[in-house]
Amino acid sequence: MKNFSFRYSLLIIALITGLNSYAQQDPSFTMYMYNMSLINPGYATDDPDFINFGAMYRNQWVGAEGGPTTMSVFVHSPLTYNVEGGLSIVHDQIGDVVKETNVYADAAYVISLNRWSRLSFGVKVGATFYNTDFDGFVYSDPLPDPAYASNVSKTFPNFGFGAFFFSDRYYVGLSAPQLLRSKHLESDEGVMALGREEIHFFLTGGYVFPLSDSVKFKPTFMTRAVGGAPLSVDLNANVMIEDKVEVGLGYRFGDSMTGLVNFKVTPGLRVGYAYDYTVSNLGRFNSGTHEIMLLWDLNIFGLGNDKSPRFF
Repeated sequence: MKNFSFRYSLLIIALITGLNSYAQQDPSFTMYMYNMSLINPGYATDDPDFINFGAMYRNQWVGAEGGPTTMSVFVHSPLTYNVEGGLSIVHDQIGDVVKETNVYADAAYVISLNRWSRLSFGVKVGATFYNTDFDGFVYSDPLPDPAYASNVSKTFPNFGFGAFFFSDRYYVGLSAPQLLRSKHLESDEGVMALGREEIHFFLTGGYVFPLSDSVKFKPTFMTRAVGGAPLSVDLNANVMIEDKVEVGLGYRFGDSMTGLVNFKVTPGLRVGYAYDYTVSNLGRFNSGTHEIMLLWDLNIFGLGNDKSPRFF
């Protein structure tokens, strides 16, 4: 394991505590619009013919010691006429030190409001498996910091709620994927080493504007609110060409500028890549963030019909 440096310590503390900073607790993705079930259990597709599979990998702040890496896999499928369900696994890691794995199942009930729009309500139930490994740290001070004297291994059950209003051209979602607050690090022998997982609230939305028969404009937004940290806002503007190629630009206020592209390789398979350029002070210590995506829509009945493109 690499030596424990002052800069590494600051990164770990910032990512764990989330107190009065732009700290990251829940994993974030640039291509969140294709990974909605991770943040909103009310997410629904209203498409009974397909099972949706997906995977994403994010290497954040490349070049910074201990920069986070995140991998997610998920599956989403209709269960009955108006019930949809899903399963997601998210593994988040800070260097070789902090590892967190989230395993959650979703269930959403879909209500038809009219011919074009639906409203769904969903719940998310599962657990977070949290581990730290402070073995091998080399300290600059003569005495080790008591906050890192012992490793932590804990499991935190949790649940969440979400609502999703959508049609084939737009959506608005409101969710809190984890409603229970959990302490990752405790006060021990008078030493305060507190890392509390705060409740995150997400407000998301998007719309598809047909500019021509072959070009569609897709603006989206995501707002994240968490206690003790400023409001986080993502804005994206994507363009889809011939329902096969999509390119876009985005901005996360005070944090990063992004660019993304994805390709429809087959009628059911789409691959994508995104790059984030850090505009905050952390930009001095990293060369940006890379993210890759894989989406696969499996035709349950194998009838061979081409599915309409997955806009969100």
